[in-house]
Amino acid sequence: MTAAVAFDSSSGTGPQRRPFAPGTRMWDETGLITFSLTAGSAFLLQTMEPTISAVVDEHSSFRTDPLGRAVRSIGSVMMWIYGGDEAIAEADRLRTMHASLNTTTPDGVRHKALASGPWAWVLHTGTFAFTENAQYFSRRPLTAAEKEAYYQETVQLMRNFSVAPKEVPANYAEFEKFFADMVEHHLQETDTAHDYLKVIRSVAPPRQLPRALRPVWKRVVSPVGRLQYFVTIGTTPEPARRKLGLTWTASDERKLKALGWFIARTVPLLPERVRYFPIAYEARRLERDRARLRKVIDLRPM
Repeated sequence: MTAAVAFDSSSGTGPQRRPFAPGTRMWDETGLITFSLTAGSAFLLQTMEPTISAVVDEHSSFRTDPLGRAVRSIGSVMMWIYGGDEAIAEADRLRTMHASLNTTTPDGVRHKALASGPWAWVLHTGTFAFTENAQYFSRRPLTAAEKEAYYQETVQLMRNFSVAPKEVPANYAEFEKFFADMVEHHLQETDTAHDYLKVIRSVAPPRQLPRALRPVWKRVVSPVGRLQYFVTIGTTPEPARRKLGLTWTASDERKLKALGWFIARTVPLLPERVRYFPIAYEARRLERDRARLRKVIDLRPM
């Protein structure tokens, strides 16, 4: 890494941890239902990082309860952005939970979930997924200035998660170099990554679903799984696909772009309650209510 952001919120002298608020790109876009489209490639890239792969392999429920894990993960991400003061508490909860998620692989290497590089990599994959989402599923990709502005919001998110400053590139241009180097030279083909691809292609039914309804589940969910698999492969960097032995053709790329064109023009037409995940929708609605109350208070007779 050629440069890093200097911040130390623990000292009280540098930029501080703080929740996100209206007016940020994260506030406007993280809560959209299209978030889930590239969340798959983000998690795939995480499972190719050796330490994350080892920890996920031993401790994660993504194989046995994929739907539950996905719902919990999305709910947590929504809290990072829309939770207000509880956003910081959620980041602390996750750090506390991951503190004990350590493992030793058969080669004798000890892996810790809170090691600075892997801990930062989880959030770095989110930055990639956000810009990739805009590339395919928005009316236009982000400009260089928009990428930089969004990245600086990501820096605040990493600060909230107590990411080590040495793991944070100073700007988006440095992030792109860092990310490309990580994908090309650090990520590995892992059994965890291959298992994840199998899981999303054929999502197992919830444990509580009666056995008689499982064939119905399979018929209904199977197309969704195939779509998620297709989008995950398509939005994964080519060097990572190559390492995993995945193929992606020019025809596949055209299909993904056509799908993106359709989604970019239909999702904005949906009601806000449908367009956003529940936590995001309620937070946005609450902020509008507060703004209206503020306006009435400011206009009261004196």
